[in-house]
Amino acid sequence: MARLIQLTILFIQFYYYYYITTTAHGVSSNGTTFLLDSSRSAMILPLFLSPPNLCTKFSSTRRLLQRSNANAPPNARMRLHDDLLINGYYTTRLWIGTPPQRFALIVDTGSSVTYVPCSSCEQCGRHQDPKFQPDLSSTYQSVKCNIDCNCDDEKQQCVYERQYAEMSTSSGVLGEDIISFGNLSALAPQRAVFGCENMETGDLYSQHADGIMGLGRGDLSIVDHLVDKGVINDSFSLCYGGMGIGGGAMVLGGISPPSNMVFSQSDPVRSPYYNIDLKEIHVAGKPLPLNPTVFDGKHGTILDSGTTYAYLPEAAFVSFKDAIMKELHSLKPIRGPDPNYNDICFSGAGSDISQLSSSFPVVEMVFGNGQKLLLSPENYLFRHSKVHGAYCLGIFQNGKDPTTLLGGIVVRNTLVLYDRENSKIGFWKTNCSELWERLNVDGAPPPAPSSSNGNNSNTEMPPSMAPSDQKHYGLPDEKKIGQITFEMMLNVNYSDLKLHISELAESIAQELGINSSQVYILNSMEKGNASYIEWAVVPSESADCISNVTALSMIARVAESHMHLPDTFGSYHLINWEIKASAKRTWWQQHFLLVVLAIAVTFIFGLLAFGIWFIWRHRQRALNPYKPVDAVVTEQELQPL
Repeated sequence: MARLIQLTILFIQFYYYYYITTTAHGVSSNGTTFLLDSSRSAMILPLFLSPPNLCTKFSSTRRLLQRSNANAPPNARMRLHDDLLINGYYTTRLWIGTPPQRFALIVDTGSSVTYVPCSSCEQCGRHQDPKFQPDLSSTYQSVKCNIDCNCDDEKQQCVYERQYAEMSTSSGVLGEDIISFGNLSALAPQRAVFGCENMETGDLYSQHADGIMGLGRGDLSIVDHLVDKGVINDSFSLCYGGMGIGGGAMVLGGISPPSNMVFSQSDPVRSPYYNIDLKEIHVAGKPLPLNPTVFDGKHGTILDSGTTYAYLPEAAFVSFKDAIMKELHSLKPIRGPDPNYNDICFSGAGSDISQLSSSFPVVEMVFGNGQKLLLSPENYLFRHSKVHGAYCLGIFQNGKDPTTLLGGIVVRNTLVLYDRENSKIGFWKTNCSELWERLNVDGAPPPAPSSSNGNNSNTEMPPSMAPSDQKHYGLPDEKKIGQITFEMMLNVNYSDLKLHISELAESIAQELGINSSQVYILNSMEKGNASYIEWAVVPSESADCISNVTALSMIARVAESHMHLPDTFGSYHLINWEIKASAKRTWWQQHFLLVVLAIAVTFIFGLLAFGIWFIWRHRQRALNPYKPVDAVVTEQELQPL
């Protein structure tokens, strides 16, 4: 009986836990919040699409980023993309001109100029969006030659020219126009100076992104421009997603840092880049045998969001590599994915990123003030693209350059606060995907801009896709979407495609900004020299349908050829797409657990009742034992009737 009662209690606890966890999935698991500065507006530009789990609107129980006061304007929300694994960078969207023209720009703290290809450019590559056309913008003005800029040969216009470490170059003229950060930005569009590109070479020519958004220090920096106008504080933040699922945000403006944020001094006089005071690196709790001055050569230790990996001076790299390899006991060294590079890779770690710490050691960066920044394996490793469960060091030797360069890989799942006003940089380990959800607060955007008025300081740019486009793509207003199916042709031989089907699903997921578990390859076959493929997108595990906004965004990205797959799969052509409604659950499906619970409880209590009755009956028989008819009994006195 005691066991029956225990089983009953356990069953009720299970049902309660299941009910709570399945109905409260919209609540963030991390209750830590940080506050926006209340004195000025802040723009928040997420660096990756993190589709909402709910199908219609945000749950009122979701924990959102709290502002300093209730009167603060709503945060900015933008559709951004994490292209770090495929293309080596993060991109954001900016709108320039009236009417607005959209561009995908690389977020780069290592440069100060924001530029896009100009329609007059004859030596510009084929990028994600059309070139900027100044003639179509009623608010565009060229920057005339003056003593504060470099001028063209005719002394008519200001020009710019930039060269990057990989020897790519960009040059063009300077223009001024209305720049907007999205239709939900709390900060109104501002007039700003940007580069209208007339020539590009090297990687800039071949990249998918249209241009660069320069966040470095300098007169042409968009951060400096907004600070000088007094619309934001002299601060901005970046939060990059992790190895498995991307996510995060960029905040232009001040925030109140979390209480456990780790800080390092950043001396603006030391170098033109954002530097930190790195003194030591620890591997598995042991400091590398290095002189602290090794991290202070040339420009010192700098952060560069436009760089994919990290690069150490020769002595530091050799010491770091040796220390890592001494801690790897159960892994097997293998060749890297690219024969042109001598990558240091290991197999046998498994595909579960959350378990990498059991195979790879913890690394710590120690700053001059004694504070330590913890680096998990995803902060110094990258996935092997050809061997499942294998990883490679994302830390390399910086040639003979004594500068320590820390790229985006080092700050995965880390909020980095560039507090320029106080000459320091803060680091806070967090789940950047969840951070995006907390930044993704609701709020009414300002009114749409008027194309007839050149002064748009109090207006907001329209969204990248108007509501009419939803009708164009045939999305129902209220249908709960359970699956989106795509049919398309790939310009690649089917024999080559079969070897990379799983990689194709992961690439599609990364391009659409969703979890790889949401993409399924339904069918594939040979079509001449090309390949036919049918694939589907389903809701995430924590949702029962796909929101119309998310579905619209994914369909538009595929239909308008904005999805950039690796060269392995060639180009694609969309044949058809179809929406399937989420299956309507019957009464039995909706109440199955409740019915099962009722039956189980009834059965258990029935057993209890039967057990009690059986015991009572047994005791009664013990008190009044049965006597046969012929048994000898004590003679008893007859009682009167």
